[in-house]
Amino acid sequence: QVQVVESGGGLVQAGGSLRLSCAASGRTFSSYYMGWFRQAPGKDREFVASIGRSDTFPYYADSVKGRFTISRDNGKTVSLQMNSLKPEDTAVYYCTVGSRITTATMTSPGEYDYWGQGTQVTVSS
Repeated sequence: QVQVVESGGGLVQAGGSLRLSCAASGRTFSSYYMGWFRQAPGKDREFVASIGRSDTFPYYADSVKGRFTISRDNGKTVSLQMNSLKPEDTAVYYCTVGSRITTATMTSPGEYDYWGQGTQVTVSS
């Protein structure tokens, strides 16, 4: 059974930092893209960042570029370092694994296969 589990969310003041972690288990994920999406209340789930196998091809949404860094520690673990956080970054953050992703520019939620339960990130002003 595939499991994707996020950790590391919380409450932080604007300008602060948080680090999210994600671990996937249940099958071999080393060759798949892994990524992060987020969803704020009343809004669609949106792409944040993704990374290919062996820590290659990191790709970011324009809204987080230069502030967030995605990294992959091994085939099944991915982290998202979030710096200079803004109130508009407040959302539930989801980790995901995509077996059908062939390029980093594939950023639609429907193109990803496995999802975690989400972790809340709240940035106060």
